[in-house]
Amino acid sequence: MMEIFISTFLKMFFIMTPFFVLSVFLTVTHDATIKERKKLAIKVTTSVIVVSLVLLFFGNHIFDVFGITLDAFRIGAGALMFLSAVELIQGNKATAKVGDKDILDLAVVPLAIPITIGPGTIGILLVMGATFENKSSMVMGSLALICAVLVIGIMLYSSNIIEKIIGKQGLLVISKITGLFLAALSAQIVFTGIKNFLGL
Repeated sequence: MMEIFISTFLKMFFIMTPFFVLSVFLTVTHDATIKERKKLAIKVTTSVIVVSLVLLFFGNHIFDVFGITLDAFRIGAGALMFLSAVELIQGNKATAKVGDKDILDLAVVPLAIPITIGPGTIGILLVMGATFENKSSMVMGSLALICAVLVIGIMLYSSNIIEKIIGKQGLLVISKITGLFLAALSAQIVFTGIKNFLGL
């Protein structure tokens, strides 16, 4: 069970591209006070946990409604995640526009969706929800997911300190490294889907 927890935690942590999320968070809260940043971090974390758990628990029903096989979805989700990884490495991933919005209005859109939970993450959450074999594995997977989101939440909450320590250039470098891990993970998911689909 601990193996499920650790693998799910690491997978979800990297899929949610935490350092890219942090860099976007710092960008959109450039003129915000520390208190506003902390409030926004809590709201973003709560939103991501709620959306992630809904996708995780209702993934099976979505497959049934649309008549999609798990392996077909693996290939599609992996391909989307690979595109996200390429954009992350190239530094072209779309950034959020703040405009005249209240800073807290940015919590759900765009910071929770699609910055933290993008198309690739949605796909992986649906696949994960469909692959849990029993209730205990689902509980462990859910706890790992919540822990991964909470770690990202702590990063956002402490964004002021992190920004001072590593700076924006440091965040950019770490985002690119995250992109490399994401590309490898997406390739593995696609290969698993193709292998199962072809019965190899």
